[in-house]
Amino acid sequence: MVQNENKYQLLTNIFFLGIGGIGMSALARFFFAKGYNVAGYDRTESALTKELEKEGIYVTTDERVESLPEIYKNRQQTWVVYTPAVPALQQQLSWFRSNGFLVEKRSEVLGYVTRQMQALCVAGTHGKTTTSTILAHLMYQSEIGCNAFLGGISNNYGTNLLLSADSNYVVVEADEFDRSFHRLTPYMSIITSADPDHLDIYGDAAGFKEGFEHYTSLIQRGGALLLKEGVNIAPRLVEGVRLYRYCGLKEAGAHTPDFYADCVVVRDGEIYFDFVTPQERIENLKLGVPVWINIENSVAAMALAWLNGVSATELRLGLSSYSGIYRRFNIHVNTPSITYIDDYAHHPTELRASIESVRRLFPGRKLTGVFQPHLYTRTRDFADGFAEVLSGLDEVILLPIYPAREQPIAGVDSEMLLGKITCKEKRLVEKAELSDVLRGRRGEVIMTLGAGDIDRLVPVVTKVLKEDTEKEECR
Repeated sequence: MVQNENKYQLLTNIFFLGIGGIGMSALARFFFAKGYNVAGYDRTESALTKELEKEGIYVTTDERVESLPEIYKNRQQTWVVYTPAVPALQQQLSWFRSNGFLVEKRSEVLGYVTRQMQALCVAGTHGKTTTSTILAHLMYQSEIGCNAFLGGISNNYGTNLLLSADSNYVVVEADEFDRSFHRLTPYMSIITSADPDHLDIYGDAAGFKEGFEHYTSLIQRGGALLLKEGVNIAPRLVEGVRLYRYCGLKEAGAHTPDFYADCVVVRDGEIYFDFVTPQERIENLKLGVPVWINIENSVAAMALAWLNGVSATELRLGLSSYSGIYRRFNIHVNTPSITYIDDYAHHPTELRASIESVRRLFPGRKLTGVFQPHLYTRTRDFADGFAEVLSGLDEVILLPIYPAREQPIAGVDSEMLLGKITCKEKRLVEKAELSDVLRGRRGEVIMTLGAGDIDRLVPVVTKVLKEDTEKEECR
């Protein structure tokens, strides 16, 4: 597809509608660092919007046109970027459109960036945020360097944006929601998974699969696709694109992929393994965040870094120093009497991976999961899958569904999901009740899980559990 880039040449101002989102804020920071005048709107103030303001970016929560600084009312020089979460009738968005401004979705702007740089894109129903953040860390701390738009806040850097002035590489999370990844032009890409999701957009599993297959056709000639073993798609690669396959642990007797982990051992709560490539074996690597699913994520990230020239020594140092992402298996309390972990998992496959990791790391401990379903449509479409996975917990605590952009669907609620769960200890509670429900627990691992606003409960839960631990120690 030939892109018309002339429309961007005279633009000096960018106004972001929904600037407080994790992806939008990274784009805003990127263009601000490139010298553009950057401002934006978000419905509510947040920690992210406050940080943007501290960095010099104007942010308003007032959607009236009058709140726009005058320079952003110049049609010839202003680029308007929005997310699908912003209502079509939002006053500023409506005004920009009716007055002939260049108005584009975030995905279109990210696509523009990928056409200016060598984009290393990570796609997949799950695993893409962790894998892209590991990849970005491996590249950034190497001599090659990289820029990166991350789908979460990196614990290593405390930000969702990495900038390397001397590097033309950019790591991008390729989001399948709203077919956003079809706007990208990857140089190389990882696909971690293609389990059906967002069926409200793709229609059915076949439509979802086709969406990923079309995405593979966008990879540039001379680039590469790194596909996880077992992912059920048929790549449509243009001539000159190399295809590699990877897995976490290679199963006995299975086809040998190009990249995989071998000789995995757990010592003193840490995970070590060998990384096998088509040309070399890098032995006894320490996994910085000792979560079982991160073996697979790390193999993918190291493979793409290796293909782009990151050395064995740099891979070893980078993997061991990787410290994770906010809300991706973050351990907030870990004492002999109680362990508390918070994780973003919100799809049945992600939940299974998180629960299995906890079982491996804390064998024999009671495991209690607090789950907030995300979206009515996802809960409806995957109710049986959610119920099966959650039934593997020792105790399930469900919160009401977080609707995000959706309206309620008759018969779809957390009570419906609770009825399908088979474990003996299960209950439905309101968010305000959770801290009291968890007070006084002993000898178990507690997990909060979900992609809604359950993260706002993390400080409260952490405080309650730490207070209980301190009382226990004083006895």
